[in-house]
Amino acid sequence: MKIWQIRTLLYKVAKYMGDFSAVEKSIKIKSADPIIKRIARRIYGKISFRGFKLFK
Repeated sequence: MKIWQIRTLLYKVAKYMGDFSAVEKSIKIKSADPIIKRIARRIYGKISFRGFKLFK
């Protein structure tokens, strides 16, 4: 396995760990706010990534 493949795998795992962390926190505080914030950040990240691609 090459280094870039390991890095890609780690980023994917970290992304889903953040999602699970938001769900866990949401259950703990009995509020949907952490999940809503997480979804908003993921959407914002996708939009900003596409925006940065315009400057290539």
